[in-house]
Amino acid sequence: MMLKLTERLGPIAADQTTDSLTLPYERRVLGRLKATSDSGRELGLFLDRGPVLRDGEGLRAESGEVVRIRAAVEPVVTARIAAGLPLARLAYHLGNRHVQLALGDDAQGGYVRFPPDHVLEELAERLGANLEHHDAPFDPEPGAYTQPGQGHSHEHHHAHAHQHHGHSHAH
Repeated sequence: MMLKLTERLGPIAADQTTDSLTLPYERRVLGRLKATSDSGRELGLFLDRGPVLRDGEGLRAESGEVVRIRAAVEPVVTARIAAGLPLARLAYHLGNRHVQLALGDDAQGGYVRFPPDHVLEELAERLGANLEHHDAPFDPEPGAYTQPGQGHSHEHHHAHAHQHHGHSHAH
């Protein structure tokens, strides 16, 4: 029997769940989805269209069971550059392309992470970033207007193409 997940709970601890669901970014943007949990159960997501399912977010089933979302390891590009203005400039110019970005820092310093894309990679290199192609979870920044635990988002979605710097791309 399929477990129907219908309610977003926001971030939860792993010990508050009965199961987990590991998904790549492209499937965590969907509100309606059939999937198999990490323990092999059939799941159906029946959620409001809204923010991306975040790594560590809980979903409640009609039965009361709770499943925790995990960001899958997938191909990414991590762009590293000096902290301060160079990092801010890199994040600004990549963000200006209307793509999802994960921002973070680790032992090597600050970084901007995005799915592989030759145009973004060339831009990052022109700005002085060193690029690493590898596999890691991709959990992009939530929209500026998205509040944690909020059931909906105030982000706008484009159904038209944009023209930027001599090329176009649709949303």
